[in-house]
Amino acid sequence: MTLSNLKPFAGSKHREKRVGRGPGSGHGKTSCRGQKGQRARSGGGVPPWFEGGQMPLIRRLPKRGFKNPFRVEYNVVNVGDLARRFSEGATVDVEALKAAGLVKGREVRVKLLGDGEIDFAITVRVHAASKSAREKIEKAGGRVEILED
Repeated sequence: MTLSNLKPFAGSKHREKRVGRGPGSGHGKTSCRGQKGQRARSGGGVPPWFEGGQMPLIRRLPKRGFKNPFRVEYNVVNVGDLARRFSEGATVDVEALKAAGLVKGREVRVKLLGDGEIDFAITVRVHAASKSAREKIEKAGGRVEILED
C-alpha cells in the first residue's frame, strides 16, 4: 500500500448535491427548498435555540441566587503550610508565597487561616488573617501584618 493507491472506503463519500441546475438534475426550480415559506427564503430559518414560539427554556427555569459583583476572592494559606515551607525569622509576603508555590496567579489576595501548628517566630504580611491564625503566629513570637489594598 502506498500513497498513490489509497482511496476512501466504498460508500463513505457522496456526490455533491448541485441544486438549481435545471429540471434534469432533479434539484432544479426550487432547489430542494419546497414552495413558499420562511425556509424557502434567502436568509430564512430560525436560530437553533428557537422553540417555535413556546416559552424558551431559559425563561421557563426558576432563577436562583445572586452574584455579588463586589466579592473579594482570597487565596488561602494555612499556618501549617508556613511551618513546613519557611524557617525561623523569615518574612513571608505574597511574593515569597508565590515562590514557595503556595499561591498562584498575578494579582492575588492572600488570607491566612489557622489550620496546623507553628513553633517558631515569623513575620507574615497578608491581606487578611483569621483570629486563630493571628493568635498562633503571635503565640510563637511572630507578627502578622495586614496589607492595605
